[in-house]
Amino acid sequence: MAFCSACGTQVPEGSSLCPACRSAAPAAAASVQGTVGGMNENIAGMLAYVTIIPAIVFLVVEPFNKNRFVRFHAFQNIFFVVAWIALWLALGIVVHIPFLGWATILIWPLISLGGLILWVVLVLKAYQGQMFKLPVIGDMAEKQAGVV
Repeated sequence: MAFCSACGTQVPEGSSLCPACRSAAPAAAASVQGTVGGMNENIAGMLAYVTIIPAIVFLVVEPFNKNRFVRFHAFQNIFFVVAWIALWLALGIVVHIPFLGWATILIWPLISLGGLILWVVLVLKAYQGQMFKLPVIGDMAEKQAGVV
């Protein structure tokens, strides 16, 4: 699956032009998408998931904020971090409910492991040059990045 290096739109296999912006499409799906700000797009997309700070920097700094692939991953990371904090706040409130508080002792490690696995998948998919979308968060990130 290839994406346009100019606008980030998915390009059908075998097509030589992007259907959205009509720029030249990559020759093969495995090829590196392009460079932005002196680094490959997939590396910038992967770095957007390191913490929330690089994601914000990529949305503010000039060459990165023009690239839809990098913007998508930066927005998805920001929304993922906000959802993660909201989840932990909700669990922190549930802990204080008498019976449910004890039940959360078993839930916290499972949620932590699930979050770690999801984060690793997001990092790897960005490194592979894919715009992997989380169910609700991915749609919001696409809308904010202008991919759709």
